[in-house]
Amino acid sequence: MTEATDLAERAGDRDPRVGLRAVAALRRLLEQLEGVQVRSARHQGWSWQEIAAELGVSRQAVHKKYGRQ
Repeated sequence: MTEATDLAERAGDRDPRVGLRAVAALRRLLEQLEGVQVRSARHQGWSWQEIAAELGVSRQAVHKKYGRQ
């Protein structure tokens, strides 16, 4: 089982403490994965607008979050 799959399973645990910890860990993992993909897209020449469209956010939001990296 992968880490993400394990975390997703634990996110549905009946114990809120277990579930909430898993949700927090998934949030951190998602942020890391998003950053990796944004950097990859930029290295491949994608515009901020193209990246924003795929993420469902504004160009300004994605540039503010990742523009200085």
